[in-house]
Amino acid sequence: MKQNPVKARLKRGECVIGTWLTLASPVATQLMGAVGFDWLTVEMEHSPTNWETAASAYGLIASGGCVPLTRVPINSTENIKRTLDTGSWGVIVPMVNNKAEAQAVIDAARYSPIGNRSIGGQMHAASFATDAATYYKKANDEVLVVLMAEHVDAIRNADEIMSLPGIDVVFIGPNDLTNSMGLPPTFESDDKRFTDALDHILKTAKKHGIAPGIHVADWQAAAKRREQGFQFIAISSETGFMLSKATEAARKLGLGMDRGVLAKY
Repeated sequence: MKQNPVKARLKRGECVIGTWLTLASPVATQLMGAVGFDWLTVEMEHSPTNWETAASAYGLIASGGCVPLTRVPINSTENIKRTLDTGSWGVIVPMVNNKAEAQAVIDAARYSPIGNRSIGGQMHAASFATDAATYYKKANDEVLVVLMAEHVDAIRNADEIMSLPGIDVVFIGPNDLTNSMGLPPTFESDDKRFTDALDHILKTAKKHGIAPGIHVADWQAAAKRREQGFQFIAISSETGFMLSKATEAARKLGLGMDRGVLAKY
């Protein structure tokens, strides 16, 4: 069975960096898989991607030497089970705000004795180049489980959440987190509530032997967060990269300045 290099590196205390795939495009997926990121997340929470497209993406990502992950639409057994059973090497679950919600993720993502993930399917084993029996024995060691801390409740309950066995990463979603604080949604903020929340996640993750993660807007912010100790860092998305570079070119040439969309990137 293939080893998940992202999980192995996190266990060694290293930093892994990736991005989001939001376009539901096999061509974009294949191209992004060859860029050099450690992992790519198929985005199913805020994108038009369906289950069939996501399942096809995992092989395209892996063919570029990259680890395929998935953010599910919501914390549910069906979403987590279906994602992993169709070949994703890990699951990222949004809005995990308390211990009970964290336990629900673990139950769905981990086989017994850690969780209650159900047995079945063939695509999960094929994705790891092994047989089903071997997959069932070793999946708990290789599948990455990432819980998102993107609400003030998650920050408040971080110690209880991270006390549970079976969690690999606690990942900060800055936009939703700042929004829950009554601030404008943003990747970066100097507001003390936000900076204190990041410090709390870093310290609590270190205490429990869990990798801290965060989403950032660009490579400069990624470098900064890596220096701070974050280990699982997402930079923008393939859509964000495309629009940012395209908008830069248009602005330099004085094109489309009367269109509101340019002001967003």
